[in-house]
Amino acid sequence: MTIAEAIKATEALTNAVPFLGRKPTEHDYNDALEMVAELLINDPHNPLVNILCARITEYENTDPDLQAFAARMRAASSEIGVLKTLINQYQLTLADLPEIGSKSMVSRVLKGERKLSLDHIKKLAARFNVSPALFLR
Repeated sequence: MTIAEAIKATEALTNAVPFLGRKPTEHDYNDALEMVAELLINDPHNPLVNILCARITEYENTDPDLQAFAARMRAASSEIGVLKTLINQYQLTLADLPEIGSKSMVSRVLKGERKLSLDHIKKLAARFNVSPALFLR
């Protein structure tokens, strides 16, 4: 393969997969994530998986919104994240968590004003059949 052929092939690839181009958009990023998921299911050894994953990592490390989100996730309490996820998955209200106590107590935990006690964690883990370790950092 000559340099000219390689350049032409690269141009064709970046036209087909815009995320690999010079200035990918958020839409291109989302398309790339879908493409990687599809490739991992149907053709996990395709070299495009590694190329896309490297580019996705680069994009995520330089996108200000994704960096801000990552910082918030690192700063967030593990117990609050797990509790919010359970509330969301089971479509619960603050009153639906007697393992923690009153609605105001649940609200304070979710705001980070109060911590879950070991007793709360044990009861929640038993109710939702999850490991207590999920609530611990």
